[in-house]
Amino acid sequence: MAQKPSIPKGTRDFTPSEIAKRNYIFDTTKKNFQTYGFQPIETPSFENSETLLGKYGEEGDRLIFKILNSGDFISKVDDDTYSSKNSTAIAPKITEKALRYDLTVPFARYVVMHQNELDFPFKRYQIQPVWRADRPQKGRFREFFQCDADVVGSDSLLQEVELIQLYDAVFSDLKLEGVTIKMNNRKILAGIAEVIGAKDLLVDFTVALDKLDKIGEDGVKKEMLAKGISEAAIEKAAPLFEPQGSNVDQLNRLEALLQDSEEGKKGLEELRFIMETISVVGLQSAKLGIDVTLARGLNYYTGAIFEVSAPEGVSMGSIGGGGRYDDLTGIFGLRDVSGVGISFGLDRIYLVLEELNLFPQSVDKSLDVLCLNFGQKEALASLKLVTVLRKKGVLSDLYPSGAKIQKQFKYANNRNVPYVILLGTEELNTNSFVVKHMESGKQTTYAFSEVDTFVKSL
Repeated sequence: MAQKPSIPKGTRDFTPSEIAKRNYIFDTTKKNFQTYGFQPIETPSFENSETLLGKYGEEGDRLIFKILNSGDFISKVDDDTYSSKNSTAIAPKITEKALRYDLTVPFARYVVMHQNELDFPFKRYQIQPVWRADRPQKGRFREFFQCDADVVGSDSLLQEVELIQLYDAVFSDLKLEGVTIKMNNRKILAGIAEVIGAKDLLVDFTVALDKLDKIGEDGVKKEMLAKGISEAAIEKAAPLFEPQGSNVDQLNRLEALLQDSEEGKKGLEELRFIMETISVVGLQSAKLGIDVTLARGLNYYTGAIFEVSAPEGVSMGSIGGGGRYDDLTGIFGLRDVSGVGISFGLDRIYLVLEELNLFPQSVDKSLDVLCLNFGQKEALASLKLVTVLRKKGVLSDLYPSGAKIQKQFKYANNRNVPYVILLGTEELNTNSFVVKHMESGKQTTYAFSEVDTFVKSL
C-alpha cells in the first residue's frame, strides 16, 4: 500500500487562488517600496552558520535550521566528542551552513561584502522566504516569506519617520485600516535597566519584558527572577506594568523614570522627535503609539524599535516589526555604519486580509475569456482568435478537448471566468463569434473584424 504523502509541520502548499492573493500583497508592497526609493536585492537561502549564529540571542539561535554537511560528515567527529552526546560540541563538526532566520543579518553581510559597489545611504527591499524551527500555530510557520525595507549609511531619525510612513502607505493601499504601529527605543530600555540596577542583565530584562502580552505580568516577573534580576529591581520597574495611557502620558512617565540615565534620556529625545514629526506630516490610516513594554528580543537593535499589530478585533500576532541597528555591520568588520529597517509579516497580513474579506474580487481571476471547443475545425478557428486576444493582453484560453458543452461551462464557472466565447459551425460560416457574460447570461455576437470592439468592452 502506497504511503500517504505529507509535508513537514509548519509548511504549506499554495493553491493558484492563494498565490494570486499573495502576489496582490507582494505587488502592493513592491509598488510602495519603489515609490519610496528602495532597490531590490536577493541573498542565498542558506548562509554560513557563523554568519547567523550569535546574532539573535540565545532563544533565536535555537530556532535556526542547521544543514548537515554533505558526505560522511559523522566520520569527522572524534570519538570523545561523539560519545559525549553534547549537541553543542558536535554541531560545529557536522554542520557549517544554516537556513536564513531573517533577512536583516544576511543584508548586513551583503553590505559588508559589496560596500565598494553601493551608494550610501543605501535603501534596499527584499522579499524572500526564511525558516525558523518554531512551534507551529495560527499565524506562525516554520517556512514563511519576509518582506524587508532597510536604509544603511544614515543615522538621521528622518529615516524612522519615513519607514513609519511606508508602513502606513502599504496598509492603506491594502485597505487594512486601523493597524497600530507601536514604537519604543532600546536606549529607553537600557536606561530603565540602569536606573533599576539591572544594567548588566539588559538582554535578559528585555527578552522577558517582550513577553508581557504572551505570559502576563506574573510570568514576566517570574522569568526576570529566574534570570537573576532582583525583586527590588523588578519593583522599581513596576510603572512598566501599569496601564500605559496616552502617548503624552507615557512620555511624561518615562521622563520621570529616566531622569538619572543619560542613555535613557537620549532614547526619550529620539522617541519624542519621531512622534512630533509624524504629528506634523500625518498618517493616512495607521495609528502610532508608544509602548514602553515593547522590547523585540533581538540583540542587534540599538535605537527605535517598531511592532505593528492588526486592527482591533483581529486575533493575530504582530504583522510587522523592525528598528534601528547601529552596530550590525560591525560584527562583519564594517564599523560606524548605522542602519534602520522594517519587516512586513506577509503570511500574517494574508490571514488578516482573508479574515476581514479585504482581497478584491478581481485578484482571484485567472482568465478573462475561455473559448469553448466544438470540434476540430471550430477549435482551430478559436485558437486563432485566442492568439489574437492574448497579443492584446487579454487572459485567454481554449478548452483543449471536445468534451460535452455542459462540462466546459462548469469548468468556466469553477475558474470564475467572466466571459465564454462560443464559436461553432454557424459562427464559422458567418465569420463571427458569440460572447456570453457568465454572470448576467447576456450574449453578444461579434464579427471577426470586431475583436477590438470586444476587447474594449472588457
